[in-house]
Amino acid sequence: MAEHNEFGKLGEDLAVDYLKKNGYEIIERNWFFQKAEIDIIAQKNNILAVIEVKTRSNSDFGDPQNFVNEKKIRLLVKAADEYVSFKNLDFMVRFDIISVTKNATICEISHLKDAFYYF
Repeated sequence: MAEHNEFGKLGEDLAVDYLKKNGYEIIERNWFFQKAEIDIIAQKNNILAVIEVKTRSNSDFGDPQNFVNEKKIRLLVKAADEYVSFKNLDFMVRFDIISVTKNATICEISHLKDAFYYF
């Protein structure tokens, strides 16, 4: 596995740990629908959180969450709609971004809830 892929997986693992510590149940990881991938699907109370994880080795080029563009949002929404329909779920769906940024020897985690809305 390429080094950047390993670093991305580490970011997702850290995001999962963070979510579990904050009361979320992890439902799915790396769920695919057509060309879309949802990094993490988690549940807390009556909310289904569709989570995009962005991992960066530094923030020199901006915060990781700034790299979730309109095309990615459309793909996430399409995949989330399919997931909810496929599983026949009745939850409020929320789209979150978790950014993991490595600074020196530590990784900083930021959880942006309701990161975007799509109608």
